[in-house]
Amino acid sequence: MPVPDTTKWEEIAQGFWTECKFPNCVGALDGKHIRLQKPVGSGSHYFNYKKYFSIVLMAVADADYKFVYVDVGSYGSSNDSGIFQRTTLCRLMEEGRLRLPRDRPWPGTRAPAYPYVFVGDEAFALSDHVMRPYPDRGLDASQLHFNARLSRARRMVECTFGILVSKWRVFHTPMLLKPGNAVVVVKAACILHNFVRQEERETPEPPNVLPLMPLRRYATRPRVVSLRNRDQLRLYFTTPPGRG
Repeated sequence: MPVPDTTKWEEIAQGFWTECKFPNCVGALDGKHIRLQKPVGSGSHYFNYKKYFSIVLMAVADADYKFVYVDVGSYGSSNDSGIFQRTTLCRLMEEGRLRLPRDRPWPGTRAPAYPYVFVGDEAFALSDHVMRPYPDRGLDASQLHFNARLSRARRMVECTFGILVSKWRVFHTPMLLKPGNAVVVVKAACILHNFVRQEERETPEPPNVLPLMPLRRYATRPRVVSLRNRDQLRLYFTTPPGRG
């Protein structure tokens, strides 16, 4: 699954603007636990906080319910922030080698220019290229509206997981495989999922049941500029250019 180039990132961002009215968004980010039988001699490494054994599928999805990036195989006991920070995607992003488009103004505005971002839930730390919702306490109307708009974009990855699970029944029960073999199966399923989505060119209704569970919540202190960018995006959603 190749890392997108600048042109592809721009296409993904256009998809999120068209489908979700979320500007400069290059992917919805989330992680899911893939249930395993207990690996022999693994101790508690694969034992997650929901009391079963798993590996983690960390993924970025586009607005067409296709995987843009996957990282598979982290211990189920790991937290999502730590998993994401160890991914190739995060390393390339921090080193400025992800080939994201240059910062640009949001649609309907001329200035200032803002960076392209991945959208995630409360489990991820707010940063220059990762946008997360406001903490769910004491929010005003504009903050609630921002969270709803972000959720609209973020649900793309949740629906992608749901479509994956509904189509490939190997995810319905614990995998009776060694972790290394389970990683291969999950990666193959993700690639086949993209192939089927590309061939079908359809947008099915998201499944009502997602058998895979969300990761535990964990975040670090964001930079001041990241907080300011989120506040500016919140205000943008309350004005005509960004209202939707």
